Amino acid sequence: MAFAQAKIYTEDDYYNIPEDVRAELIDGQIYYQAAPNRIHQKISSALHIYIGNYINAKGGACEIYSAPFAVRLFEDRKNILEPDISVICDPNKLTERGCTGAPDWIIEIISPGNPEHDYIKKLNLYKDAGVREYWIVDPRNEKVFVYYFEQKEFKVEMYTFRDRVKVNIYEDFWIDFQELNL
Repeated sequence: MAFAQAKIYTEDDYYNIPEDVRAELIDGQIYYQAAPNRIHQKISSALHIYIGNYINAKGGACEIYSAPFAVRLFEDRKNILEPDISVICDPNKLTERGCTGAPDWIIEIISPGNPEHDYIKKLNLYKDAGVREYWIVDPRNEKVFVYYFEQKEFKVEMYTFRDRVKVNIYEDFWIDFQELNL
């Protein structure tokens, strides 16, 4: 018995999705996403403002973007993700369509529908692509998981929404989750 092969989608297929439809291309498969809920948006907005204020105060080269913002991780054209928050410090990675290559820092806010994407699939893709730091923010459990991929050994730090969390790609930046008033 022969099985039908699943279609492998590419960057061209991704960019032909209507603009009002949220989706990501992961390993050649298209994953449609529901609109984020209110708490997801509240967290995303608060983090974007907090991080943006820090970047602006420092006057550095880094830029911050919120979803929907296309990040093409590899040259293979089979992985285009839309992280909730992306910080890119190399302006050469920025294109009219988004980012080509690994952002320096990515934050994903867990949605109830598909947490395994953020905890497993995206974690591995981001690590393999060369993302320096990856945070998973889990609103239901009020936890923040920090993966700093520039370390020699794989390590994850866990924090709560009551903690002050070190941003490892910067020497002097901490995010106090209590100040975010979540």
